[in-house]
Amino acid sequence: MSNKLEQLKAMTDVVADTGDIEAMRAFKPMDATTNPSLLLKAAALPHYAELLDRAKDWAGSQGGSDAEQLANCCDRFAVDVGREILEIIPGRISTEADARLSFDTDATMERARKLIGMYEQADIHRERILIKIASTWEGIRAAEQLEKEGINCNLTLLFGFSQAAACADAGVFLISPFVGRILDWYKANTELVIEKPEDDPGVQSVSRIYNYYKQHGYQTVVMGASFRNAGEIEALAGCDRLTISPALLEELAGDSGELPQRLNADGAASEDPKDSPAETGFRYALNADAMATEKLAEGIRNFVADQVKLEQLISSR
Repeated sequence: MSNKLEQLKAMTDVVADTGDIEAMRAFKPMDATTNPSLLLKAAALPHYAELLDRAKDWAGSQGGSDAEQLANCCDRFAVDVGREILEIIPGRISTEADARLSFDTDATMERARKLIGMYEQADIHRERILIKIASTWEGIRAAEQLEKEGINCNLTLLFGFSQAAACADAGVFLISPFVGRILDWYKANTELVIEKPEDDPGVQSVSRIYNYYKQHGYQTVVMGASFRNAGEIEALAGCDRLTISPALLEELAGDSGELPQRLNADGAASEDPKDSPAETGFRYALNADAMATEKLAEGIRNFVADQVKLEQLISSR
């Protein structure tokens, strides 16, 4: 019998949650995703230091204020890392818009167009790119317009069902509902006891979203993310896509047990009625979900913090 990673690939598109080139060569994922935290880690590696220096030189050649040059350097570095990754994987790379723009629809669209333009100048077609945007109301509205322009988006930091419903209604290409961070919140704030992976609230959240999308015919891709253990991944086998860290990819590759399919579009059934949430309803539902509200805010803060660290690293070179 093939290992669990190979079995998973037969029913789910596996995405590498890393900027590590060698890990991608080893595990051969379909797609890959980056974020400020992964780019910060990549910047510390000798291989990427050269890309960072080239990005800084390029940004200097573009002129502008110090702030503009720093932003250009970060974007150039993100695109150059994405370009290298695309030479290894057959599918798409997700590149994140600055998380500080999470509550500014127009600025998010402007940054997304800039990133796509930089990729296209490097002869990378936009069909191989996903722009990552936080699942705020403003971010979802930006993605709705970008999709109409042929710029596909990956709505990230998604923790609540209200976010997922709004993303589907907006016609975004892909969402990244987080699993492990949901579990983290429940462990810290409740007495929840998990006896099996199906009890995991993160697993339950993604399963609910997946079944809602399939039941109502939404084309938005569901990509589970942020896993804490292999059991969460196995409980979501059959999901459209799963983005997985190298450590968990290795664990799955080393396990020769049977992996049954848990999610299937043909058998999807949802008790949630189809919804087209208005802004007031979205904000109220998100506010009513303490976990989603807190984890969304925390996620944006953490991505911003790592973005600032990356900028400080660049400035010190």
